[in-house]
Amino acid sequence: MQKQLKEGYQTFKSIFIGMAITLRHLFQPSVTIQYPDVRVELPPGVRSKLYVNIDDCIGCLLCARACPVNCIDIETVKATSDVDLGKTSTGNPKRLWVTQFDIDMSKCMYCDLCVYPCPTNCIYMVPEYEYSEFDRKNLIFEFSNLSPEKVTEVKDKLEKENEEKNRQKELAQQKKDQEKKDQETDTDTDAGKAGE
Repeated sequence: MQKQLKEGYQTFKSIFIGMAITLRHLFQPSVTIQYPDVRVELPPGVRSKLYVNIDDCIGCLLCARACPVNCIDIETVKATSDVDLGKTSTGNPKRLWVTQFDIDMSKCMYCDLCVYPCPTNCIYMVPEYEYSEFDRKNLIFEFSNLSPEKVTEVKDKLEKENEEKNRQKELAQQKKDQEKKDQETDTDTDAGKAGE
């Protein structure tokens, strides 16, 4: 019997607390925000649109790997030896051209998991929530600042450098093989002379 009375008391107590809150707000004047002229100030740490400071991106792909819905597409090309890409604002050296950095916000679930692994803090969420579109293709944001011509130039230059390196390796290997062959010939000649 005590248990039922205690449960009944707690039930009525919670109902009266809820009704007290409702009555308190019932007699206050309503506040209507005149959107879009007046906007609500967003709380700190709000998760909204992703932004990338591409000048600080080193192309490490950590954000793309951390994304659970694969909404980040990154393509990188190794910089050739004659090019200095500089450093990021945190002092990290840049060794890769970021030829593509696309974020599909129609897939994004605003989990913020891509922000934390970034070593240069170049990807973060900005408090912008007004980016609705009629076409989903407009929700793909491209952050790479390289033109298609520059991307083609960078890829061709890297390919030529790799071909030259491979050619140098082949020449070095051929030279090594030739020296080994000459050494074996000299050894055979010395052994023939010793046998006489």
